[in-house]
Amino acid sequence: MPLKKYYLNQKVMIRVTLSLVPLVLFAVYLFGWRVLFIALTVLVFGIATEAHFTVRKGKPVTSAILVTCLIYTLSLPPTVPFWIAIIGIITGVTFGKMVFGGFGQNIYNPAMVGRCFIYIAFPREMTGIWIEPMWGGVGGFSAWNGAVDAVTRATPLMHIKEGTLPSLYNLFIGNCSGSMGETSALLIIVAGLFLVYKKAASWRLVVSCLAGGLVAGTIMRIFWNGPPIPYIFLSGAFLFGCVFVVTEPISGPKTQPAQIIYGFIVGSLTIILRKFSNFSEGFMFSILLMNAFAPLMDFWVNQAKQKKQAANE
Repeated sequence: MPLKKYYLNQKVMIRVTLSLVPLVLFAVYLFGWRVLFIALTVLVFGIATEAHFTVRKGKPVTSAILVTCLIYTLSLPPTVPFWIAIIGIITGVTFGKMVFGGFGQNIYNPAMVGRCFIYIAFPREMTGIWIEPMWGGVGGFSAWNGAVDAVTRATPLMHIKEGTLPSLYNLFIGNCSGSMGETSALLIIVAGLFLVYKKAASWRLVVSCLAGGLVAGTIMRIFWNGPPIPYIFLSGAFLFGCVFVVTEPISGPKTQPAQIIYGFIVGSLTIILRKFSNFSEGFMFSILLMNAFAPLMDFWVNQAKQKKQAANE
């Protein structure tokens, strides 16, 4: 049987996958080889879940599942139990993608659906235990996981919420605790430039999301004593979300005006949730909420275009 019967290669998705690989390797350097095995486990169960729905219908598994699995993995804490990671990816692929008909038809970002489920179902495992990075020398490449005595209960975003500002330099290069893929702003920026250059991600979504965060962050800084603007971008999953999550092509809007509005609202809503909700990070909730409005936003834009064309005729 030809391979293409079971697997559909998508160049754009392969480029996104390649851009995520350095983040996975850097996470291994920070937190140990356990990270890599979590990623491989998620890939196995994610691909198997999609194949369960597609192969029986004579349809192939697409390259998009690789992106979903890696984004989902990198959004998890390095201490997440394997069984929770497995439950999340199965849930995300099944209820965030396949119930809608598979690739190209899902309303919600499947990686964020999976993460949201386990975030709510297992809050202690998702938010209660963090480990300090094994910075220096070969780092985590010489260890399975961070040492028990290196466990901490605070990420940079938690410190900021408590009024303590961590080192901007450490946030930029990635010498900090947090979810596997959110630590190094430098690597995320390089990946973002690569994706925009290769047209694997919409620059409108990236820029508008950053602009939304900037505007909301400035307002929070002026009226509610929010953190300085650099900390908004460099801490938590904000940059990671701007580059890899908000740019997901299926669950987001397709028209250019809607993309700008969508990205701006996601970025600003993330900062608002960080400030006023009980959750230290708001990007996941912002994305899932705006996913629901993306089709309606495209509809409004197309309606406006049709009315304008009719008026000019």
